[in-house]
Amino acid sequence: MRVMISGQPLASTAFTFPRQTGFETGSVRDIYMVGDDYLVMVATDRISAFDYLLPATIPGKGQVLTQIAKYFLEATSDIVPNWLISSPDPNVLLGHKCQPYRIEVVVRGYLVGHAWREYKDGKRELCGASMPDGMKEDQRFPEPIITPATHAAEGHDEDISPDDIIAKGIVPAEDWDRIEQYARALYKRGSEMAAERGLILVDTKYEFGKKDGKLCLIDEVHTPDSSRYFYADGYEERLARGEHQRQLSKEFVREWLIAHDFQGLEGQVMPDIPDDFVQQTAERYIELYEKLTGRQFAPLEDQPILQRIEQNTLKALEKL
Repeated sequence: MRVMISGQPLASTAFTFPRQTGFETGSVRDIYMVGDDYLVMVATDRISAFDYLLPATIPGKGQVLTQIAKYFLEATSDIVPNWLISSPDPNVLLGHKCQPYRIEVVVRGYLVGHAWREYKDGKRELCGASMPDGMKEDQRFPEPIITPATHAAEGHDEDISPDDIIAKGIVPAEDWDRIEQYARALYKRGSEMAAERGLILVDTKYEFGKKDGKLCLIDEVHTPDSSRYFYADGYEERLARGEHQRQLSKEFVREWLIAHDFQGLEGQVMPDIPDDFVQQTAERYIELYEKLTGRQFAPLEDQPILQRIEQNTLKALEKL
């Protein structure tokens, strides 16, 4: 698969929208507050790993993230209300401003990534969730586990147990119970949708907030930045042989960084990102979009991207 996208990647934005009341820039998204009730979320082509921004942009990545998030927000709105109003541009989500809970709700169906690294160090409990003895890397848990993490404004997120979340007053007990129920139902739906496309939703994270006193799902859902996917074909055979799974996710970026001696630890230096790895990463994102949605990726290159985003967003804001 060779998908070359011409034009400038979207590295950053600096719009001024009517009634704009605030602006925040995250690792990959630029967020504009409009009035007291609305958010404009622009997904750039920036990429991060281990809570560090990589010195490269991935062409088309922002469009992929936005369209996958829209696809799954619409497909899960019957499970829990969410913040989305519309997607006026391939890189933009427009939605309701909610009061967020500063917790990432991580649902893990398989022993991979952070959970595996903890497991092979001898730990059998993660964020209060038990992990059975005798498991192998990439093996499916008997039941999905929930391993929350604090959502840090700066620095690294940290694991936290549900008991500590409630004890510290981060989320009230009654809301946490509902959040857990929503998270499990969302993961089940995402897993079913992935299975229909020949993929396994390995793990994912959700974020929740409140609007008008009601819980709602916020941020992105089931994108390659928030989730891992394996190919279902060959999964059991590779597991039996102890081989790494074929996957479509951002985990391979983390693995590349680890192979180049970077995990965001003190004293480590971020490596340069070669052009061929940028191209490979872009292809992975596009492949996942097409695989998950059954739709062909169509990069929009008919006008400068910043001009296009601004015009499309302004039109949508005029209708609010």
